[in-house]
Amino acid sequence: MTRPLLVLGNKRYSSWSLRGYLALKLAGLDFDETVIPLFQEDTHAQIKKLAPNAPARVPLLLQDGHAIWDTMSLMEYAADISENGPLWPEDKYARAHARSIAAEMHAGFEALRGAVPMNLSRNDSYVPLPDDVEADINRITSIWKECRQQYGSTGPFLFGALSMADVAFAPVVVRLKSKGYPVDEVCGAYMQAVWDLPDFVVWRTAAEKETWIIEQ
Repeated sequence: MTRPLLVLGNKRYSSWSLRGYLALKLAGLDFDETVIPLFQEDTHAQIKKLAPNAPARVPLLLQDGHAIWDTMSLMEYAADISENGPLWPEDKYARAHARSIAAEMHAGFEALRGAVPMNLSRNDSYVPLPDDVEADINRITSIWKECRQQYGSTGPFLFGALSMADVAFAPVVVRLKSKGYPVDEVCGAYMQAVWDLPDFVVWRTAAEKETWIIEQ
């Protein structure tokens, strides 16, 4: 078996890469990683050189001659190979709920994505955001509060124990923190639990050392 290689975008900015990284770390997979700077003239060419038959996107996992891309696919693959037990809730209804909100995060919230891109070096004071962005945030925080109330009694995460649902929402924590967005006590405690994840701390430390700047 060849050692897995995870291809990532800039750690300061790439929300999709963060999800893929956290998913594989949560699974206990030991892998190498390489960062390809985004929005450069040769970004696509560099990715295609590594995986000619895959889309030129990150994150991208290369293992034993296979390419796996898209964060939802990486999350499911991580759950399949996990050495750390189940990565989705064990109860079938909780598991379905977790997959539903992860898919909603994966496919939606375009207003928030467009107006508040992930940027780990930003630390703004809060100013009101456009109505469509506020609506996205209200939906996300309502998801968090519902999950914490219904499923979160056994731990600090959405379904108690850390799961792929938390991986899906990790970049939102960065987005809200970067804008100084005010949240209630329940959401604030949840955001801090995600922020303090050891693998997230490692990611942020590496992001601080990057020299690439993307104007936002």
